[in-house]
Amino acid sequence: MPNASGNSWELTGLDRLPRGVDLLHDPLKNQGTAFSQKERDALGLQGLLPPRIMSQDTQKLRIMENFAHKPNDLEKYVFLIDLEDRNETLFYRVIMDNLESMMPIIYTPTVGKACQLYGHLFRRPRGLFISAEHQGRIEEVLCNWPNRDVRVIVVTDGERILGLGDLGANGMGIPVGKVTLYTACGGIHPGATLPVMMDVGTDNVQLLNDPLYIGLPQHRLRGEPYDELMDEFISAVQNRFPNALIQFEDFANVNAFRLLSKYRDRACVFNDDIQGTAAVGLAGLYSAMKITKTRLKDQKILFCGAGEAGIGIASLAVTAMMDEGLAMEDAYHHCWFFDVDGLIVQGRANLADYHIPFAHPHPPINCFLDAVEEIRPNVIIGASGHSRLFTRPIVELMANINERPVIFALSNPTSKAECTVEEAYTWSQGRAIFASGSPFEPVIHNGRTFIPSQINNAYVFPGVGLGVVLSGSQHVTDQMFLAAAKILANQVNQREMDQGQLFPPIAKIRSVSAAIAVAVIQLAQEQGLARNPVPENLLEYVEQKMYVPNYKRYA
Repeated sequence: MPNASGNSWELTGLDRLPRGVDLLHDPLKNQGTAFSQKERDALGLQGLLPPRIMSQDTQKLRIMENFAHKPNDLEKYVFLIDLEDRNETLFYRVIMDNLESMMPIIYTPTVGKACQLYGHLFRRPRGLFISAEHQGRIEEVLCNWPNRDVRVIVVTDGERILGLGDLGANGMGIPVGKVTLYTACGGIHPGATLPVMMDVGTDNVQLLNDPLYIGLPQHRLRGEPYDELMDEFISAVQNRFPNALIQFEDFANVNAFRLLSKYRDRACVFNDDIQGTAAVGLAGLYSAMKITKTRLKDQKILFCGAGEAGIGIASLAVTAMMDEGLAMEDAYHHCWFFDVDGLIVQGRANLADYHIPFAHPHPPINCFLDAVEEIRPNVIIGASGHSRLFTRPIVELMANINERPVIFALSNPTSKAECTVEEAYTWSQGRAIFASGSPFEPVIHNGRTFIPSQINNAYVFPGVGLGVVLSGSQHVTDQMFLAAAKILANQVNQREMDQGQLFPPIAKIRSVSAAIAVAVIQLAQEQGLARNPVPENLLEYVEQKMYVPNYKRYA
């Protein structure tokens, strides 16, 4: 477990200190020009570094100067990843001291473009690439990872990367980015995290024809062979890294719900696209209810898109409405879905199992504007992966139905948003309560400045992961995400809400993560899932355990 200094974790396999060039090539231990003369003498570094010793602050100054000179966000992303490959401590110092400006670079929206070009940008591998060719020896592959005491694994098969679709092995940029946020936002030591790409092929013809594509140049594995590979992976992780939490990330609907259902009671797993998005989305709804001075149980919600994000938010919203006193059947009837085939209603053909609870008695409707007119929702939530679906007539209709219409355009990256923040405020005469999946700049409408909120999963999954790791919880439960949503909504103040914000500033995200971790630890104990004892002052305990990117003195 992590020690009380907050500056390092007691992790098996991280205590070996290399020397000389090997030390300078170890990103977890390298300090570059910050090594002291005493350390240079003791560790065989004399002559391998320029003579002037520099503080971490001076090193950061150089990084920020070079960062500012990069011509675009993609070049800034590449620059930061190169820094992470050289010196992770300095990388996290830069990120954590500039979270608000850095998060859009290391994750959404820039990571989407980076994934599309991943094979062309490829420099140095990060994480583990487990391919279909490794079947029968996945545990052997896991043993190649140098850090034995892994606590958090983020795994994808690259089939549904953000709103960009099947990017195959290029999707590795997503788990790489997510483990970075576990450290920067949740305080989990970078040596305790592992990004994994399950390369089962790709059905993206453009990638299959790309000579620089880094993955298996074959169509996707499906059916029983796919399931056997995932079974072997889960079992191998449990054997090799028995204390690890596994986060499923950017799997297609056809596998996401099924894998979560299959493994959630057999291993310590969760799906961030379903459960993490649900918690942040619900927190946004809780904050919106504070603005409208109403309760969630009195809202009617219409979702545009019936995949992981929408179903996840709706399912957790149903739980929250029941928590406010609604019967289960009534709570489900407050949530409606519209997808590519129209309104989801009873009797519609080819409904997935996860759609059925939300299929209500109603005549078919094939136009979203007509669905808004008929259902008359208080809230519309876009999770479709298609841009500009919330047109001016739809937003104006929402503003006619509601004094303060709630409009969430959640599709990523920014180019996929169902509407822009400016459109939402302009078409609603400044009355919309807006949130998006990717960040938008503040807008001025009728002399008033609005600061739009981002439904950013980084508000939730790092804190949940930290709580699971510190408690040693055997499973991740829906109650943990419900608790996280309530805590997150309580972190935003009235001044922030008056500016249109539904979440606290990104700069406060580590304190949010600590509060969520405390709630998760308490739930793990109450539910009999915790394996680790913890002291009474949980918040102080959690804060002491959170990783701080300070250099450790070796001599």
